[in-house]
Amino acid sequence: MAKPQELTEGQRAYEARRAAKAGMSLEKWLVEKEKRAKADAADAAREAEAEKAKEPERKGWFGRLLDKAHQPLK
Repeated sequence: MAKPQELTEGQRAYEARRAAKAGMSLEKWLVEKEKRAKADAADAAREAEAEKAKEPERKGWFGRLLDKAHQPLK
């Protein structure tokens, strides 16, 4: 999230309305928003890593055919 100095006037007004609706100051709202964004990114990364480690990638039919072709004849 952008620092309060980096927000345009429209962005600042929008965030100020959201902060007022939540009953917070603008600065506190921006800090909380940044914390939520970091936590969401960390959760997404953890989920992606768990999904990747869950099951090995299966070979397609051509890959299986090549594996059989490289095996010695019986």
